[in-house]
Amino acid sequence: MDMNMKNRLHPKIAVIGLCSPLEIGASEALPKAEVVACSLRNSGCSVIDVSLVDSPETARTAGRKYLSEPIDAVVFVPSCWFEDYLVLDFIEECRIPLLLWAIPGMETGSLCGTEQLGCYLKYLEHPTHHVFGEPGNPEEVKSAISFLKACALNSKLRRSKIGIAGTRVNGMTHTSPCEFALKKTIGPRIHQLCLPDIIKTAGEQNVDNVRNAWKELKNKAGSCSVSDPEGMESIRMYLALKDAVSKNSLDALAVGCYPQLMGKVCLAASLLADEGVPLACEGDVNGAVGQLILTLLSESPTQNTDFLDPLEDGSVVFTHCGSGSFSLAEGKEKIALRSVRLMGQGACALFPAKPGVVTLLSLIATEGGYQVAMLRGEAVKTEMIFPGNPVRVRFEKPFREIKNWVFEEGIGHHWMIAYGDYAEEIRQWSRIAGKNLRFKHLAG
Repeated sequence: MDMNMKNRLHPKIAVIGLCSPLEIGASEALPKAEVVACSLRNSGCSVIDVSLVDSPETARTAGRKYLSEPIDAVVFVPSCWFEDYLVLDFIEECRIPLLLWAIPGMETGSLCGTEQLGCYLKYLEHPTHHVFGEPGNPEEVKSAISFLKACALNSKLRRSKIGIAGTRVNGMTHTSPCEFALKKTIGPRIHQLCLPDIIKTAGEQNVDNVRNAWKELKNKAGSCSVSDPEGMESIRMYLALKDAVSKNSLDALAVGCYPQLMGKVCLAASLLADEGVPLACEGDVNGAVGQLILTLLSESPTQNTDFLDPLEDGSVVFTHCGSGSFSLAEGKEKIALRSVRLMGQGACALFPAKPGVVTLLSLIATEGGYQVAMLRGEAVKTEMIFPGNPVRVRFEKPFREIKNWVFEEGIGHHWMIAYGDYAEEIRQWSRIAGKNLRFKHLAG
């Protein structure tokens, strides 16, 4: 699997030592900032600059400097007490999320100054996170990285484009996007694709290339009952959609597959996922955004699923028809290439999904904004209990409580799933996105 580098999160930051020159510890501001920068760099951040702010003049100069080189966040490292207006002067020039790293020291007053500033930033509704500890403290680094990844996620989403080919399913109203609210609240803009043109492009693909790609794909599966013409048609659609992604610089896309194109774009979703480009079923643009969020955080393919029934042990089945990346199966022998259920056409990759900790997201447009609902659970070993890519998830909360929450919050039935726990990053991102984003999380 070669995950597209553009859909990876490497927070781009600047680190600034902060001090009031009169205070004890002021001389340590830049050295402490250098150590913090080293810790964050070692944890995956791209640190473009380390500098010092100790006056209104240096604060304004720093703010103007980072306007000319876009970054995701600024890390302020106060080595002592400082006047809050130093940071206010900075954000007047450059409104950007801030991480405040307070350094222990009874006489220096770093924590005291940070609390003082935090009060001001709270009432300004400026996106801010703070940590308190020595620069290399693993727990504080972890907390800092969660926030900085959330900042990078926010930057990526603000610059992303979601393609839509066809329309959402008639009768599946909660998947309807609101383009204005999506752009304002989360950031992506929608790019309309011409489905007839995509189908035409699919038909024009080189026959030898298509045949070879289908043969290669069959070798990656445990079994195949799909005819070569049906399989090659799916490969043609994959190549046409990949071409549309490239030509339009798309970060994700949704295809109105139900019912005419069922089984004809499923393998495209499987293959594009391995390239870092999620494809949502049933024309669900909101789902594509959810998958993009989880793809960026996990740097891995994600699942596009329906919330189905509970099993006797209380675990819940999530699945769609068979559009998952082969990497989500436990092994090659579990992957079967089959026609799609209901329509009996096309080619799908059927397999039970592998076990592991999972994060689930559901997005819907609301009046004046968007709602993001999140669950965490553990995917457990399962059989083919639904002809698709079933993910059997066990939650700490009982099924009835989860079901009631889904209904009470008006969440809907589409859930996007990634392997790994990204709850903290998503919670932090929801704060950065602002008050038009309603974040719903059923704890536990």
